[in-house]
Amino acid sequence: MPGRGHAADTDAAQGMSREQAQQVLAVMNDPAKRTEFTNTLSAIASQIPVAPAAPAAAVKTATDTLSVEPDTLGSDLVQDMETLRSRLIVQARHFVALFGDLVFVVHWTHTIFADPQSRMILFDAMGRATLILLLALAAEHGFSLLLRKPLLKVTERAVATERRLNLPDATVAPTPPAAIGATAQDTDDAQTRQGDMQAQHATLRLLARVPYSLMHLLIKLLPVGLFFALGTCFAYLLTTTHQAMLVTLTLTNAYVVARVVYLLMETLFVPHSPAIRLCSASDQTAFMVTHWLNFLVAAPSVVVCLSTLGGVFDMPARGTEAIIRSVVLIEHVLVAIFTWRVRMHVALALQPPARLRTQPFWMFLGRLVYLWWVPAMFFNFALWLIWATHIQGGYAWIIRTVILTTAVVILSRVLSVLIFNLQNRLFHVSPAMEARYPGLQARVNYYYPVSRKILSFLMFFASAMLFLQALGLPAIHFLFHGRLGPKIIGAMLSVLVAYTVAIIIWEAANAALQGQIARFENSSQTGRASRLRTVLPIIKTVLLALIIIIVAVTTLSQIGINVAPLLTGAGIMGAAIAFGAQSLVKDFITGFFMLVENAIQVGDWVTAGGVSGTVEHLSIRTLRLRSVNGDLHIIPFSEVSSIANTSRDYNLVVVDFMIDLSQDTKQLCAILHEELELMRRTPRYGHLIMSEFAFLGIEQADGNGARFLGSVRTMPGAKWTVYREYYARLAVRMNSEGIRFPVPSFLNLVDNGPGPDGLKVTATVPPTTVPHA
Repeated sequence: MPGRGHAADTDAAQGMSREQAQQVLAVMNDPAKRTEFTNTLSAIASQIPVAPAAPAAAVKTATDTLSVEPDTLGSDLVQDMETLRSRLIVQARHFVALFGDLVFVVHWTHTIFADPQSRMILFDAMGRATLILLLALAAEHGFSLLLRKPLLKVTERAVATERRLNLPDATVAPTPPAAIGATAQDTDDAQTRQGDMQAQHATLRLLARVPYSLMHLLIKLLPVGLFFALGTCFAYLLTTTHQAMLVTLTLTNAYVVARVVYLLMETLFVPHSPAIRLCSASDQTAFMVTHWLNFLVAAPSVVVCLSTLGGVFDMPARGTEAIIRSVVLIEHVLVAIFTWRVRMHVALALQPPARLRTQPFWMFLGRLVYLWWVPAMFFNFALWLIWATHIQGGYAWIIRTVILTTAVVILSRVLSVLIFNLQNRLFHVSPAMEARYPGLQARVNYYYPVSRKILSFLMFFASAMLFLQALGLPAIHFLFHGRLGPKIIGAMLSVLVAYTVAIIIWEAANAALQGQIARFENSSQTGRASRLRTVLPIIKTVLLALIIIIVAVTTLSQIGINVAPLLTGAGIMGAAIAFGAQSLVKDFITGFFMLVENAIQVGDWVTAGGVSGTVEHLSIRTLRLRSVNGDLHIIPFSEVSSIANTSRDYNLVVVDFMIDLSQDTKQLCAILHEELELMRRTPRYGHLIMSEFAFLGIEQADGNGARFLGSVRTMPGAKWTVYREYYARLAVRMNSEGIRFPVPSFLNLVDNGPGPDGLKVTATVPPTTVPHA
């Protein structure tokens, strides 16, 4: 065994060159490189777990299982999400490891307090430093109270100067009366001059504020100078140990630096004295900024103190770095919060001038500045991460990322403008095309919002991929050469093509049907046009159902869902529904052929299912008839065996009545013909009558008289109107002409009581007269 191990070591040594060995030694000797190398090995170990060796049969089974696993988009997405999750966990562990040395700081603090001598040195240094700082702060505060009157005098003089400069007579000259009727060019020139004068006035007012601002700053710096002098003197006079002196000097310097930085920033805003404010901000903004400055300048002071005090009390470098790293992170968090608070104020301040806001480029910039806080926060935390983890080339990466991100934003904006303009041109129908296909522009406008959203999503997706590529992530390689990216692009393109083809087929079918209806109407084929218009909703419904099914199946198959069980289940369910609803299927089939054959239309008077009435509604399944008495009859098509349509082609008014055997038929025919001609001359009934009176002959003759038959052809659906008016006229004419009708005779059996003469037979024959028709 030792010989085998020695042999393995010899082989490993022979497999490594001298240069590689020197590189490994250089990495192990450099702490930063060693930490980075350790992190890399940890990431590799976490992503490639070591598993015990499995039997050959188990390996084969697993291989077979993986080989039959469906290569779908869903399975790849799950695997990639698991890989991303493991990577995020590793990165989170590395981030937490940055603060792992804080535990060491706790142990070091416990050690210091456990040692009596170290504890006494610490308490003595902190106690004397605190006392000195309190004395210096009290002196500073007292001196500030003494300087309050000079500050008020400076403010009063600044306010007086501000009032003098804000007089309207001294800055803007009044408009002369002669300029009232000036031209537009003169008006623009006057406005330009007035704007220039206002800009000059604002510059002069700012320059007038500078002396008062400097005086205000110097007066406020005097108490700080007193604090620095007292703190430094007391550090040398009132301390007995070297540690106490260093702590006092460190805290004094940190406070002075923070205070000077704060006063310099306060000079720009001056919340309590707007007359000496150098920055054009509102009072609310000035108060908010100066309030946050107290927190923002405190963290660097703490960093300076910790970096110095760590060496004073012999704290190891790793502990000092961990504390500083945490404090700087808190500082960056405060900066991020401050950025969020002032995002709208900064965006409003960065807006372009009002005269440029109507131009497309400046409008884009005006909207873009509202998102300035997003890259600001990103680079705020990126700077901390690069500094904390000692990433090689991190700042160069930030510069490169800024340049590429800016280029991506500008490029995406230019491409979006070009693409949206192209879309507007494609969706604009020319007048000639609109005249050829009426309603085409309305149909195109219906799809415009959806296409605009799809294009916006595609532009956003492409911009996001380019942005990730600019950050250094292999987004383009993932899309075109990765395992999941090409499938995502293929699925998106397939779904987009399927929806586009479906919309084209749907619109082409609608255009063809509408064009066919228009051709029927232009060629005076109103019947065929009406029939096609009646069947049109059914055809559209069937076509839309087919398109939806095909597109849905395509979409589901592209996202990795097996559609075979769905289609099988849908087929079985459809067969079961068809078998259980035979009458319903019969209604649909019969109704479809009724509508295709144009047997009835809305408004026709028909007799169907033993009911007569006007057709009010036709569907694929039922027929609705309104009878004479006002009842609405809903009749399924499966119950309609025949249809009698009174509103097609023409109607016949059949003249049928009994006349006396002695009546002259020629005289009667002449009467019927004359009355019909009189009706045809009237405007109300003339257009309803299509033929003259046609005598059909005598159908039968017996003891009851002779049956006279004739006919008149009328317009469709007009026979009842003509019939009633015609018979009304005939009743008057026949009565005046003395037309004889048969008079039936009947026997009347009268019971006169019992006896042989009890039953008496009486024949009643009315007088032969011309009855009223």
